[in-house]
Amino acid sequence: MPEGDSVYRAAARMRDTLAGVQLTSADLRVPAHATAALAGRWVLEVAPRGKHLLTRLEGGLTLHTHLRMDGRWEIYRPGERWGGGPAWQIRAVLGTERGTAVGYRLPVVELLRTTDEERAVGHLGPDLLGPDWDPVEAVHRLLAHPGRPLADALLDQRNLAGIGNVYANELSFLAGVTPWTPVGELRSPDRVVERARELLEVNKLRPGHITTGDTRRGHQHWVYGRAGRPCPRCGSLVLTARQGTPPQDRVAYWCPYCQRGPAPVQQTRSRRPAR
Repeated sequence: MPEGDSVYRAAARMRDTLAGVQLTSADLRVPAHATAALAGRWVLEVAPRGKHLLTRLEGGLTLHTHLRMDGRWEIYRPGERWGGGPAWQIRAVLGTERGTAVGYRLPVVELLRTTDEERAVGHLGPDLLGPDWDPVEAVHRLLAHPGRPLADALLDQRNLAGIGNVYANELSFLAGVTPWTPVGELRSPDRVVERARELLEVNKLRPGHITTGDTRRGHQHWVYGRAGRPCPRCGSLVLTARQGTPPQDRVAYWCPYCQRGPAPVQQTRSRRPAR
């Protein structure tokens, strides 16, 4: 699932192509809105909200989309061949004189009144990259259920909007605790929230969700995606296990030496390799 910084970049690309100009073509390929006549309307703004995208149009309409696991907005120059997938995967097309935004595999395509946007995104917590960011409120929401595992609490968009599985694992590492550690046991929950904001802010205009400061491939993360490989800090082998309840469970990664706290019983033993 895309992280908030990926959605922020998608919004920036769409804004460059769509905002401030008229739609020359528009096609929403979902049954509920297949007959919507949007061509000729001016695009006022493309705004990210956590992992949601809000494309605001003239006449008080908003196109609400969400990428979830596989969705993607691709931008093409005028005359450029579309290559984001087969035509049957296209869910939305928005074209202007500058280019065309094509939404592939979008699980959420919803046309609503702009005044009704809260119905789609009002449940979200403070947006890590948004104007509504409020670290005090984010900490308050995070600690509302002190027994909840840290990674689960971070992934809950009602607490703070924009964190996906990469950052949930990397923030657990940076906090020195396993992803299963109850949030009520954190020494500095405010520091976890502050780091979350810092990571998304520094990565919002570049790909890779880089958490180590090293942009080289294979060196960008502390533990995420490094199962069976040495921890960059101590050399212990990074472990992995499923976390959460199906179908919402995800893969967790952690270093058994650098991170204290609970972990699946079958994964808690690991010898620190000689260096």
